[in-house]
Amino acid sequence: MRKLSLFIATSLDGFIAKPGDDLNFLNLVHKEGEDYGYAAFVNSVDTLIIGRKTYDYVVRELGPAHYDNGERDVFVVTRTARPRQGRVQFFNGDLRELVQGLKEQDGGTIYCDGGAEVINELLKHDLVDEFIISIVPILLGEGVRLFQEGRPEQLQQFVSATTFETGLVQLHYKRNGQG
Repeated sequence: MRKLSLFIATSLDGFIAKPGDDLNFLNLVHKEGEDYGYAAFVNSVDTLIIGRKTYDYVVRELGPAHYDNGERDVFVVTRTARPRQGRVQFFNGDLRELVQGLKEQDGGTIYCDGGAEVINELLKHDLVDEFIISIVPILLGEGVRLFQEGRPEQLQQFVSATTFETGLVQLHYKRNGQG
């Protein structure tokens, strides 16, 4: 069975975006030549699930090829139906059914890149198998929280912690009981 992994950055106080969905705080840890393990991680990924606001932001900032590189299926979770674009599908159905179906198929890692609503819906149904969370050394004070209330308690198993010269700390956990 395939696993669903969350690979995301957050502020020290748990925000993945500033008010207005501003992600500029991530630039605080930008260092030429350092990708914090992202390239190695995405080499295992053949399916991506992402919220529409995060998708639109990344496409605007980095271009559509960042997600739709022709090598993976992309599911953009949205409330508004849109036509498919290449391997990008705009999905407005039952997220739990989508993920359970994807996990049963052969393939690589399923990667969730946000946003908070999608992540927390996945957590409500205990569908996240692995967490790779990069902590950016800043207290934002307000914004979009990574973890919201209203989901069940879930014990995680520690895998590793990696520190970087920029002050970023990357935590790796997997769902308790996963191999």
